[in-house]
Amino acid sequence: MKRLLLTAVLLCWAAILFGQKYLPSSHGELVEHTYITLSYSEANEQAEWVYYELTPKFVAGNIKRSDNFRPDPKVSTVSAQLADYAGSGYDRGHLCPAGSMTLNATAMSESFYLSNMSPQLPEFNRGGWKKLESLVREWAVEYDRLYVITGPVLKGTNRHIGLDKVTVPNFYYKVIYAPNQGMMIAFVMPNAKIDHELNEYVVDVDEVERVTGIDFFEAMDDQLENQLESNVTASRWDFDGTQARPKMVEKAKGETSGGQCQGITASGSRCKRKAKAGSKYCFQHENL
Repeated sequence: MKRLLLTAVLLCWAAILFGQKYLPSSHGELVEHTYITLSYSEANEQAEWVYYELTPKFVAGNIKRSDNFRPDPKVSTVSAQLADYAGSGYDRGHLCPAGSMTLNATAMSESFYLSNMSPQLPEFNRGGWKKLESLVREWAVEYDRLYVITGPVLKGTNRHIGLDKVTVPNFYYKVIYAPNQGMMIAFVMPNAKIDHELNEYVVDVDEVERVTGIDFFEAMDDQLENQLESNVTASRWDFDGTQARPKMVEKAKGETSGGQCQGITASGSRCKRKAKAGSKYCFQHENL
């Protein structure tokens, strides 16, 4: 009995430490990898959501982009294939971005499963979506820990690509929770060229739940969940990358007192960080 109780306690603590208590509701097959967890929708041949925890270590690693796109072996019904995207005119758009998985080779490799891809127009994937991904990484450094849930809005579209008929979404979303600051924010962006500032695509989490049918923080205390999901305040989040970072984080990333990073922030301005030794870029922009 004592052993069972101890096991239950350990499992509970594991769930807390690895953030699994923040998994959304699932309408598909739950697929758990080491660093990302997803709900795979066989009808749409892609994930309805991908969940991952993001800390400074994940974006400060030295693992280079692998480009090892391949089917996900853990999807029991078989995930989308490379041939589905070939000649389609759509990018294999990451849901959990490779730039957020530089911690180690396993994390980088998992980001290239086709279960983590969705058909995105090049001008979206390489434009506004990329800017949002970069901004979220900056927030991970500033706020120390984020829980990120991202995916396609699968309702309201009838476009498909490939023999497996991979659904082409009209919109994508990101839901982000910063537990240390008690802040939550969400974005809904069209699968198109993004012409406006990122903060113009901010919505409350309740709106994302309405358009997706997903309950994003169902295991959270109901009172806290309702408060966070319905009261999104964009002004509490740093969209300009100007908040000071703790000195201990600066040291941990190996930044030097050399020249200014030549990278561009999500808002389009010059990065204010110092470049790493032997590089023109800081840890954030070196892997982009």
